[in-house]
Amino acid sequence: MFSELRPHLVELRKRLGLSVLSVFVAFIVAFVFHEVLLEWVTAPLNEALDQVAHISKKAADGMVTTHQVGGAFFVALKVSFFAALLGALPFILYQLWLFVAPGLYNNEKKMVLPFVIGGSVMFFIGVMFAYYVVTPFGFQFLITFGSFLYTPLINIEDYVGFFTKIMMGFGIAFELPVFAYFLALLGLVTDKTLKDFFKYAVIIIFVLAALLTPPDILTQLLMAVPLVLLYGLSILIVRAVNPHKEDQNEEDDTEEESEI
Repeated sequence: MFSELRPHLVELRKRLGLSVLSVFVAFIVAFVFHEVLLEWVTAPLNEALDQVAHISKKAADGMVTTHQVGGAFFVALKVSFFAALLGALPFILYQLWLFVAPGLYNNEKKMVLPFVIGGSVMFFIGVMFAYYVVTPFGFQFLITFGSFLYTPLINIEDYVGFFTKIMMGFGIAFELPVFAYFLALLGLVTDKTLKDFFKYAVIIIFVLAALLTPPDILTQLLMAVPLVLLYGLSILIVRAVNPHKEDQNEEDDTEEESEI
């Protein structure tokens, strides 16, 4: 049994090694521009603090701080690593495809470009949606709330971790139509499968939204509603690729019920 798995493990190690190498190269490039990346990452937070400053004079002293001696350095590392993951994503998806490609048919192997391009585009759309739509509302609400009583002193280490969590969560969530398409292409799901699972999917989506977003209803809805819409889009995509076909027994039962 191990002899049969060994070639696959060797191939997996190769693909993982190349993926890690691509992230490392992208990390070096990103770290060179870490100041620009930090400005981009902290822009929603600074806008929220400015908004609070206009509301409360006390909140005008709000600022972004660090509680560690090497805090700024470690934050630069985290932001650079996050940017490296985004930059290396197309190559990582390509390596993932090369790993599963030997088990596919020739017509399925031709879908490498849609998988890589579609997966990368949807991930970036999710990140941009989180950055330009979700975080402005979420940060302004959370920082504004109680600003008349407390001065917001934001720890940059906590903020960057929180920021990357939201970005990665939305990026992965927006991959749903892409994965649904390829699962349907492989014949693993049909539109009936997704329809039957819809009520459970809605519950899972709202639970994930509560875990991946700030603890306010508005931000959670900004994540949950697009995911429900994406799930509906996935049903339409799967219906076009691998529609459900009723079995002969199901057709006979339907005919008997109609006769009765």
